Amino acid sequence: MKPLNDYILLATFTDNTVKIYDVKPLFTTIDAFKSLQHTPGLFEQVKVDVGGYGISWNDYLDLSCDDIREKVIIKDKEKIFKYA
Repeated sequence: MKPLNDYILLATFTDNTVKIYDVKPLFTTIDAFKSLQHTPGLFEQVKVDVGGYGISWNDYLDLSCDDIREKVIIKDKEKIFKYA
């Protein structure tokens, strides 16, 4: 998991699938995610959870790997690099 510019995540799965996930829509649907905007450096602290079933920033902010796989904004590996 790699945080990119503009609250975008680059996700690489164990099967070598690479996807891009935009976190910004969560700012308007889940209040807790607003802290990623308002707490300097928090977004960059994203880490893969033990076992690889999701990601988290802290005890209150997390996403499942299924959410990331299903709600991607770009699936084309060539276009992904423009966000890096």
